[in-house]
Order: sequence, then structure tokens, then C-alpha cells
Amino acid sequence: MKTSNKFVGIAHAKQKLQRTLSQRIRMASAIADVPKGHLAVYVGENYKRFVIPISYLSHPLFRDLLDWAEEEFGFNHPMGGLTIPCTEDYFISLTSSLN
Repeated sequence: MKTSNKFVGIAHAKQKLQRTLSQRIRMASAIADVPKGHLAVYVGENYKRFVIPISYLSHPLFRDLLDWAEEEFGFNHPMGGLTIPCTEDYFISLTSSLN
């Protein structure tokens, strides 16, 4: 009986490790496709990914959006990256005006 519990524990640990590794691989590949001078942000309910120039970070309107994100999520972002709590339409409108 104890041996079967040990195998169940090992199988569970293996599954957890595989999930962790696959998440890290996905995150690493996501980071790899961000050009220099840009960053990835996740926007809206579906966490759509956008790649934006880092120059946006110094714009006052975008800084307001970042303050909102900090209030909403703090520094623990659910997607592992910067998450912006607004609609995709609002984000697109805002970033279009920054160009």
C-alpha cells in the first residue's frame, strides 16, 4: 500500500514539474519575440498581448494607465508580464494617439 502511494506522489510531482517547465518555456519564447526597445503587455479580459515601444512608458497618459494597473494588480501580474486593466479598444485608441 505504501509503495503505491509513493508512485502516486512521484507521478503528481512529475506532472507538476512538467507544467512548470512548459509555462517557463512559453514565457521564454514569448520574451524572445519582443524586439529590442519594446515590451509585451497584456490587455483586457482575454489578456490579449501587445508589443509596445518602451518610449510609451514616459508618456503621461500611459503612466496613468500604469498607475491603474498597479492599483488593480500590484506587482504580481497574472500573466507573468505587465497586465493592463482596460478594454482592448481603449488601449488601441490610447496607443494610437501616442504614435
